Amino acid sequence: MSRRGAFLRLWVSKAPRSVVLLGALLALCATPALAAPQTSITDLEDEVMCPVCGTLLELAESPQAQRQRALIRRLIAEGREKQEIKDALVSQYGDEVLALPGDSGFDLTAYLVPAIAFVVAVLALALGVRRWRGAGGDPPPPGADPPKGEDAERLDADLARYDL
Repeated sequence: MSRRGAFLRLWVSKAPRSVVLLGALLALCATPALAAPQTSITDLEDEVMCPVCGTLLELAESPQAQRQRALIRRLIAEGREKQEIKDALVSQYGDEVLALPGDSGFDLTAYLVPAIAFVVAVLALALGVRRWRGAGGDPPPPGADPPKGEDAERLDADLARYDL
């Protein structure tokens, strides 16, 4: 057993129960404060747009972007969470302030159309490669005479004429 474990066991056995309960209560009260993530402006700047520039807030330098950053800092100082800050920005500037489209209704097409286009392109490419590879046909078996046709006869005549 380690020294710390032995000390803890000795302390718990010798300390009054009220002290142990008080320590446990303080530990439980401190845990949510430590576990709660603190929102920062950098967490939001890549998810929010500047309504004037139409670019991400982290890239925008307009006066409106500066005001928007000040609003976000004030809401963070008030202890608001990330989603609450986004909701406040949407209520003030409209849905266009969010960089990511919604996941329902017409906004869903922003996710579906590229995915469907990619699948269709892959299928078309696979079908094209399959047809291209199949267009050559099977090669003749070794030792077989090549098929004679009009082109083959003309080739034979040309070769005979230039024979040295």
